[in-house]
Amino acid sequence: MSVRQSLLAILDQGPCYGYQLKHEYDRRTGATSSLNVGQIYNTLERLERDGLVRRGEADERGHVYWQITDDGSLEVARWLASPVVRSTTTRDELAVKLAIAATLPGIDVAAVIRAQRAESLARLRTLQQTSYSGETAGGPEELAWSLVMDSMLSAAEAETRWLDHVEQRLSEHSGTALPLATERPRRGRPARVGGA
Repeated sequence: MSVRQSLLAILDQGPCYGYQLKHEYDRRTGATSSLNVGQIYNTLERLERDGLVRRGEADERGHVYWQITDDGSLEVARWLASPVVRSTTTRDELAVKLAIAATLPGIDVAAVIRAQRAESLARLRTLQQTSYSGETAGGPEELAWSLVMDSMLSAAEAETRWLDHVEQRLSEHSGTALPLATERPRRGRPARVGGA
């Protein structure tokens, strides 16, 4: 998720102060991934450092309004015109956990999968039962919320299908335990010799 570009895109609509940005972000994402105000101000300071926004004067209530610069508007246009490129490597904790568990001796991988499936199905049921609770039913805020919820539902459904796939793949392999390699890698931290 790009907090940086999201805040810039909102600021491209007009000047906002920090909490107002939080409110606008929540409205536009269905409040499914809310930001804290500290994160917003840290991001604004980095955007200012990079010349993409500038800090305005405080109003009578002490709100400092941030404005996008021309470079910031160009950054928004580039972001919106560019596809999101998914990584070809995984940092997905579940995928890594199951890959490691499948190769460790003495691990009941089926039990690991059952526990995960129970959690994944519970999350899927919760998402399926979640309904829009905003004030403007049928409007752009509900549309934004539903787009994010549809994505979360699709991901949860895909995860349960993937767990079925993993279970099937493991049933086709006997003896998946992988012992430590006897050949040691050439690279690594050399042993310390002597004191200090």
